Amino acid sequence: MSIGAASPKALADSRIGLLLLAGLTFFWGINWPAMKTAVDEIPVFTFRAITVVVGAAGLLMIARFAGNRLKLKRAEIKPLIVVSLINVTAWQLLSAFALVNMPAGRAAIVAYTMPVWTALLAVLVLHEKLTRRIVAALVLGMAGIACLLIPARMQFANVSLGILLMATGGFTWASGTVALKLVRWDLSITALAGWQMLIGGIPVVIGAFILDRGFDPASASATAWLACAYAVLIPTIFCHWAWYRVVSIYPASISALGTLLIPVVGVVSSTLALGEPVGWDVIAALVLVGGAIVLIALPTVRRA
Repeated sequence: MSIGAASPKALADSRIGLLLLAGLTFFWGINWPAMKTAVDEIPVFTFRAITVVVGAAGLLMIARFAGNRLKLKRAEIKPLIVVSLINVTAWQLLSAFALVNMPAGRAAIVAYTMPVWTALLAVLVLHEKLTRRIVAALVLGMAGIACLLIPARMQFANVSLGILLMATGGFTWASGTVALKLVRWDLSITALAGWQMLIGGIPVVIGAFILDRGFDPASASATAWLACAYAVLIPTIFCHWAWYRVVSIYPASISALGTLLIPVVGVVSSTLALGEPVGWDVIAALVLVGGAIVLIALPTVRRA
């Protein structure tokens, strides 16, 4: 349909979609230095426990106000537990512990190898066709990680561990995405996300009570708590809702391609806010990982 033939509602939705996509790209991007600021002073389990509890409540409230059904069917409970442990528990903890050990900008780049892992897992689990495009994307993604890993071994203490944790987190994120496709869900996407965060957050909350008992909230600065509040309220609640709204307006692949700027925003904001250096390794990794995401999304974008 041409722009001239588009209905007023379609045009309004398109404008709303562009605004939301721009907003979540910016807010998710600056979330990386915010999370880094938080976990530098607040224990990981405590930080993530706050994230999952408030995030689950917010998403389920949004779903409720939208008139979506919240009640789970019996057949959905077991797969939901599995998906939640992968998509929430593993990702939340791995990404946070990675940030403890590496700069936020580099973490953002490694995290967004997730679409490449998703495409590979779709071949292995969903029996989709393995194409040269997927192989090339995998090679580019691995090359991007290597660009960060090689100088990290020489320049930054513990960064190699952080990169490994974040790459594993990206893989679990992708695994949860593929696992979701194996089940026919009757819940809305927002309600499903809320339930995932609630169920996947249970081990995180238990871990916080056991492992962080000696943590004194007053020992963390106001800046760390503000960063924590931002990470919980904006990226976890608003950006999740905005993402699902964008996907409802545009094809998912186009929406995913639009988030290519998130690692760029993460690197730039981490440099401005935290003074993280940007060298050849960061620039090369951005280009390589961005190229991998384009390879994954481009065919569907062309069809759309």
